[in-house]
Parts: sequence; structure tokens; C-alpha cells
Amino acid sequence: MIGRLAGVVLAVFVGGTASQAPEFAQQYQQRLGGAVDELSRIVADFDRDAYEAGLTRQDALAAMTGSEFVLRRQASMRRNIDRLGRMGAQIDRLRAEPTGLGRVALVARAPDPELARRTWDDFQPAIPITPTGFGLGATGAFLGWLLAQLLRMPFRRRTSQPARSSL
Repeated sequence: MIGRLAGVVLAVFVGGTASQAPEFAQQYQQRLGGAVDELSRIVADFDRDAYEAGLTRQDALAAMTGSEFVLRRQASMRRNIDRLGRMGAQIDRLRAEPTGLGRVALVARAPDPELARRTWDDFQPAIPITPTGFGLGATGAFLGWLLAQLLRMPFRRRTSQPARSSL
């Protein structure tokens, strides 16, 4: 009896946890969109300043020399430009993905580490009312139940079958 109850509890826990993956992916995508918007603004400001000075982006970056501060600023601007490229490509893939399960896979495959950490820090679980949430919840529940069955195996009582008589 306790083993069955443990199986149900584990199934519900694993299923409930798995059902939150689409919500995490959705919250990550929202944060990613905001980060792309902000980095785009920063890079556009830099590009505009370069243009107004008669420079290309690469020329402006190369011109940032002379002091420790300016060199550090050049390095941080390069990081911003590179990160915008990576994040922009990821948000485009997420927006183009037609299924919730595909978006979960895209986020799991290669998240931006800082953005994923911050998403997790602020993560709010949701009720799984989408087909993807239900599907992952059911899959997780089944896997939790299966795990409980495997964990119970060493503790099951062996019942001996009475010998059959041949009359």
C-alpha cells in the first residue's frame, strides 16, 4: 500500500515538474526578447555615434584606444555586439518554432547562461493548460510512476506459489 502511494506521489511530483518546462521556456523567451531589445538599442546608439563621426562600426571600435578605460569600453562594446548576435539568432529561432515542445528543446539546448539563471531566479510556475504542458506532465507522471516501480522492486515480498498436484 505504501509503495503504491509513493508511486503516485512520485508520479505527480515528476509530472508536475515536467509540466513547467513550457512555462520556463516562455518566461525565458520573454526575457530574451527584452534583452535583445535593450542590446539593440545600445548597439544602434553606438552605430549612430560612429556614423555621425564618419566611421563604420569596425572603424569606431578600432579607434577606441589610448587609455585603460577606453580599451575596457571597446571590449565591453564588442561583447555587447557579439551577445546581440547570439541572442538575436536565438529569439528568431524561438519565434519561428511552431510547437511548445520545440521551444522547450531550443531553450534547453543552448540557453544564454546569465539569462537562464535570472529566469530561474524569478520563475513562476504555471498551471499546465496547454497541450504541451499536459503532454509533458503526463510523460513526467508516467516516468515518475515507472521510477517508483523500479525503486520498489527490491522491497517486494516474494510469494511462493503452492505446488500443483498431478491428480
